[in-house]
This record gives sequence, structure tokens and C-alpha cells, in this order.
Amino acid sequence: MGLSVHWSWLTALSCLLCMGGEVRCDCTEEKIQIQGGNYTLTKQLTIGSLLIYHCLEGYYPHPYLTRSCKADGTWTKPPRRYDPQRCKVVECPDPFVLQYGNVSPPEERYFVNNETTYECYSGYTMRGSSKRVCLPNGKWSGSTPICSRDSGDNCADPGIPAGASRTGNIFGIDDKVKYSCNGKLFLVGSKERVCQENGQWTGKEPACYYRHTYDTSLEVSEAFGSAIKDSLTTLEPLDDTQDGRKIRISKNGTLNIYIAVDISESIEDAHVESARNAIKALISKISSFSVSPNYEIVFFSSEVFEVVNILDFFDNKIEPNTILDKVHNFKVDGRNTGTDLNALFMRFLERISIIKLRAGEGFKEHRHVLMIFSDGAYNMGGSPEPTVAKIKNMVYMNQTAGQKTESRQDYLDIYVFGIGAEIFDEDLQRLTAVGSGGDHYFRMKGIGDLEKTFDKIIDEEEVQGLCGLYKNYEVAEGTRKRYPWWAVVTIQHEGVLKNCLGSLVTPRFILTAAHCFTFETLPEHVKVEIDDAQGRGNGESRVKKVKTFRLHPNYNITAKVHKGVKEFYDYDVALIQLMDDVKISSNARPICIPCTQETSGALKLVGKSTCMQQEQILFKTHCERLNFLTKTGGTVAAKEAHAKLGETRGECIKHALGAPGITTANLSDVVTDNFLCTGGYRDNIACQGDSGGAVFKDYELRTIQVGVVSWGTTDLCKQGNRLVESEENSRDFHTNLFRVLPFLKSILGNDDQDEYVPLQFLSD
Repeated sequence: MGLSVHWSWLTALSCLLCMGGEVRCDCTEEKIQIQGGNYTLTKQLTIGSLLIYHCLEGYYPHPYLTRSCKADGTWTKPPRRYDPQRCKVVECPDPFVLQYGNVSPPEERYFVNNETTYECYSGYTMRGSSKRVCLPNGKWSGSTPICSRDSGDNCADPGIPAGASRTGNIFGIDDKVKYSCNGKLFLVGSKERVCQENGQWTGKEPACYYRHTYDTSLEVSEAFGSAIKDSLTTLEPLDDTQDGRKIRISKNGTLNIYIAVDISESIEDAHVESARNAIKALISKISSFSVSPNYEIVFFSSEVFEVVNILDFFDNKIEPNTILDKVHNFKVDGRNTGTDLNALFMRFLERISIIKLRAGEGFKEHRHVLMIFSDGAYNMGGSPEPTVAKIKNMVYMNQTAGQKTESRQDYLDIYVFGIGAEIFDEDLQRLTAVGSGGDHYFRMKGIGDLEKTFDKIIDEEEVQGLCGLYKNYEVAEGTRKRYPWWAVVTIQHEGVLKNCLGSLVTPRFILTAAHCFTFETLPEHVKVEIDDAQGRGNGESRVKKVKTFRLHPNYNITAKVHKGVKEFYDYDVALIQLMDDVKISSNARPICIPCTQETSGALKLVGKSTCMQQEQILFKTHCERLNFLTKTGGTVAAKEAHAKLGETRGECIKHALGAPGITTANLSDVVTDNFLCTGGYRDNIACQGDSGGAVFKDYELRTIQVGVVSWGTTDLCKQGNRLVESEENSRDFHTNLFRVLPFLKSILGNDDQDEYVPLQFLSD
């Protein structure tokens, strides 16, 4: 005891400064440890440093989440003698709120992995989950159990979430229910809901959270994703009848996205970098679509730091492909302890005001999406709520609740992502566009998973009309989602087995090489494997039944035997029609093919586009980098090669005369204009089994197939090594899809049948 007092006096004396005797000192690590966990410091032990406690999944820091170093060398929130800092097991809200039913087992408190079951009284029907488990994020699995019976009310019983209390038990039109949370819990979602004429409740079901409760990346992707994906896939007029609020713009509309990341000292560097990466992922994915939003991107603390100015888009002062570089390269020298949320929203208000002034009457077609990453801990500038209200009023065009505000509310969404060790939930929830929180507020434990979360937003079944989409972060987990269109084609007949690759070009068709088949091949001899089991992605394939297959009518491998060409591969292309559609998911999605409306969208060709425009974009140089696949075990690997075009093509194709089985000296008898030629210095060479695979090019985050692997001059592949580089004279030849369009269009674009949905081919 005496030693502790003596040390305290020595510490204080050593920290005295000459100026006015003010005590200023660094903090120490004495008594700041946590049992069962660890901590990090934002500024080591210096004044203003934030100490953040960390625990393993399923545990949380108690009694404090953070502490900060004060100017006198002491930490805020001094340690409790009888309640030391430790990691406690995560607790879930009390489920004993079920009306007209039983909850078992009855416990005083419920912790991670505790399981509960629910049973309704006689005469009542169960809705929701009859069994739930307490999850590591402090939530119950499944959905709220509700015991109800047909009472003739206009709306169904909305239930009572775990840990909550509800007032209101009449569910007729305009009747209200109000929610509050018990004990130390706080409410996220709608505090009040109203029964509507359509039998639905306004708002979203509320939930009661502990301070350690958080939303998982999957929950965010389901809520935020359902709101954003439609605007990026179908530029259709607003549809108010659908469930949930969808971010959409009309055909002539404009989408403006405003993104802000809190970089004050209360936010860890890791969270800032995760937010930066998540933003880059979101922008990259959005760039895959035909919609080209305008962006305002800022970082903020006590002031606002500009990264991308939205007005530059209207003044044509910025190239869209530079946005990612600006976000990646932006640096702030030093971190500021102050946070001014109001200055941030004033910035957004100013931008929206200028856009409104410039757009005039056209402002009615502008959609505004605000995304804020912050802990909500503002300590300067005052409350941002009045400024947010001005933004709403401007976008809603001064309409009130009685003046069909609903139609204008679709033009503004404010999404708040609560990040940081301690989050000011109530302050942040009040900033969302719908006011009640709902699915516009997300409480994140960490945002490292948001990059994948934003990827999932646009990679669901509802966007199956988009060809060429892929995930670019799945390489460590396998290549199925990186190349979701690849398929294995196996032909087996009379003991002879032949393996080829193919590509999914519509849910019903596989594109491959004609030489994979013989004249004796029947549909029952053909097997197609493609993994269309959503969520598996482990290389395990599913066999699809083949209805028929069609070779290009001009393909004839023996057509020039009399001219000294043993095997002639012109028009080496075929289409396999499956019995049933492939289930579209992140594991199985069609690749884009040339001269379709779908590919024009992928290439961002606005208005009426032509086949020639597509070809000019995809083949814009005389040495165009392309890729094709090779099968290795249960997965595939990408090979790189360069198509020699224009003035370089002649030098490439002349090596065809050196291929086995070629005795003619007439090059035109071997290679026609229908082939792409690759090979030579550092190019990969095709192996047996690569035939029929897609030759493709990535355009941002969409993939377009430009050819089909056909034949080569030299077999250089060795067992166990299929990523072989070309020798000086070895060349590969691939069927150029731009040259076989009539065949592709006659089948894939055939709208005189009702078996499958045709592709929309361009008229010229």
C-alpha cells in the first residue's frame, strides 16, 4: 500500500511541467491487462492514446470495451477492485417474452451455444423458429417465434423479439405497436410499427442488442445487398410494390453515391484500412454494371478530407477508372482526436444543393445513396440531425407525410455502418433515411469481411441476367467462383474416352469445340459436368443430362485431306443443349459472348451498339492479351497467351505449316480468317484436354469469351506440368467467335421456340 502511494507521488512529480505546474504524463501498463484476452493501443502509452480490449469469438471485454490515456498519466475508467477486466462469455437476450407459449429450458441467463425450444399453447399456431441457438455475435439464430391464431385482424401478430417489451395487442388497420428493450439492452430497428391496409406492418422488426452484439457480414449482405443490387441490374422505373426498399434508378436517372470514412483516433487503423478495402471492392463491383454512378468519397475527423469530388463527374474532370487509385493512394498525415459529423453532412448537403441547381427539373431523376462508416462519437460541430433533415427535405422536395412522401423517399438512402470499439448506436440510427434504423443501420464488430460482403451483394440468383460476373478473391478457396462458367465435357463411346472443356454461355447451353465429337457420337455418349450447387464451390461437379448437340454446319475435319491437310479445323465450334437449365449462382454463371446486348452492357456501351464496337474494344491492339484454362485435378488453372492481330498475324500463322499432318505449302489451306493465333515468346501453350475451352478476356470485373481452343502445332505438355510455355515456333489456333456468329445466333438467339430463353444478339 505504502509503495503504491509512494510510486503515485513520484509519477506525478516526474510529470510536472514548467508551464503553470500543469501535470502531463504518459500512461503506464500497470493494471490494464485483461484476463483471457489482449489489448491494443492507438498511440502507445502517450496522452490521448485509446486502449482497446479484444477477446476471442464468443467472448467480450468486461466491464470496459476501451479506456483512454488522460493528460495526468492515468487511464479513464479505473480498474474495479471487485470486478477486474476480463473476457466474459457472450450473452443473448432473454427469450422468455413469448406470448401464448412455452420456452424451454428456463434459465436465468443464456450464453453462446445455449439452445432453446418453443411450443405454443393449444389453439395457437407457431410462426418463426421452434428451435434457436445463442450465436457468438449475441443474437439468436433463426427468426422470432410467434404463437398466434386467426383473430380476424388485418395484420398478423408482429411478435416480441427476445429481450423486448411491447405495448399494443390489437392489429387492425392503423393500429400501432411500440417496442422497448429490457435491462441494459438497447433497441435497433423500428420502435413503432403501424398496421397498413395491405396487411403489412411499417418499418422493420426491431431487435434488442447488448453492447457486445453485432451484425455479421452475411446479415449485412442480405439487408444492404437486397437494397442495392436491383439498381445495378435493371434500369427500370421505380416499383413501389416490392418488398423492402430497393436502390433503383429510372432509365434516364442518375445515381449519386456519397461515401465517408471516419478516421478520428477513436477508430483503429485496421478498421480504416478495412473500410478503404471494402469501398474499393464495392466500387469495383459496381463498375461491372452498365450503371456508372457519380461518387463523392471523403475521409473525415475534425475536418473533411476530399478523395473524390462528385462535381468533377458533372464537369467531366475525372476518369472513372482513376477512382480506385485515388481511394487506394489517399493518405492523411496524422490522426485528429476531434470528430465533426455535422461538417460531413454539411459537405454532402452542399454537393446535393449544387447538383440540384445544375440539374434543374432533371434533379427529380437523381438517386442519392449516402454510406457512412463511423462510431458516431462526434465531439464538435453539434448534432448532425438538423443537417440530415435538410438533405431529406431537399431530396423529398418539401413533401410531407401526407403528400405521397413515399415516392420521393425512394430517391434517398442513408446507410450507416457502425464501426469501432465503442459505438454510439442511438446517435447513428437517427441519421438513417428511414429514421427508424431498420436495415439501414448496421452494427459491425469489424469490417474486414465487408469486401466479401459487398461482393455477395451482386452475386445472387436475382442477377442471373448478367453474364461474365465472377469473384476475384476466391482463389485461395478454389477457382470455381473465379471461373464460374467452366464445364467439363466427356465423350465416351465403344471404350474410347475423350475429354474436353466447355463454357456455359446460357443456362441451357455449353459452348465447346466440334472436334470433341465424332460422326458416331450420340447425346447419350456425352456427359457435362458443372458445379451449380450454390454455396459449395469445392470443385465437386454435378453431371448435367444432354438433350442434343450441334456442330457448325461447315465443320468438316477431312475436307482438305486431298490438299495435304490431314485434319482441317475450320469452324471448329459446337453447342451442347442441356435437358434443364443450370442453376445460376456464384458457382455457375454464363460467360459473355460477342455481339449480344448482354455483352454491350458488360462493355458499358450506352445506347445502340454494334458488333464492330465490341470487337474494337476487345481487340484494340496487335498483340492482345488473352487467357484460356487447363484442367488440373478437380479444378482449373489459367494460362496466358497473346493473340497476334493485324500486321503481326502473318508472322504467327505461318508456323501452321510446320504442324504434323501438314504437307501442303499453301498456308490458306491450313489457316483461314476464322482463327486467332497465339504462341511464341512467353505465351502458354494448349495441352490435350484444353480443347473446347473458352479463350477469354476480362473487362474490369466481367469476362467475355472471344474464342474456343481448337488445335496447335506442337504438343509440349508433360504429365504433371500443364502450364507450359511456347517454344519459338509452336503456335495455337483458336476459333474466333466473331467469325462464327451466324451459327451462334441461329441457336442461342432463336426466339421461334419456347424451350429456353434466347440471347439478344445485335442487329449488326
